[in-house]
Amino acid sequence: MIIRTFANTNCVRFCLSLLLAAFTVQSGSVSAHHAFSAQYDADAPVTFTGVVVKVDWLNPHAYFYVDVEDPATGKVTTWACELGSPVSMQRQGWKREDLVIGDTLEVQGSKARDGSASMSASAVVIESTGQRLFSRQPLKTETSTP
Repeated sequence: MIIRTFANTNCVRFCLSLLLAAFTVQSGSVSAHHAFSAQYDADAPVTFTGVVVKVDWLNPHAYFYVDVEDPATGKVTTWACELGSPVSMQRQGWKREDLVIGDTLEVQGSKARDGSASMSASAVVIESTGQRLFSRQPLKTETSTP
């Protein structure tokens, strides 16, 4: 009887430890995720052309970074462009190798609500090949430059 109670107690402790570990891992990824409308403004479309300087193909969202030169001032701003998850991007035909550092891209998307140089990219055109890649539903409203 004592051995059986000891075994059951260890089993319960083990199961609770697993449950706690699973909850901890899951809560981190849930809290890191955000709603589109919380971070980006669908009523603030932006389009620009720039050069890829970095690509992060990571969960929960892939990002690429583009240096964009202001034609009026010559000032270069690095824009962070958020995509969907790598899995969803692959389902839409994207490959990690599609965006190469040094490539010139035309990018369409929705500007960040906080005014920073970041956007949710909805469409990307690779200048050298003309290949058009979509991340989200393409914008249907007029676009402006950054």
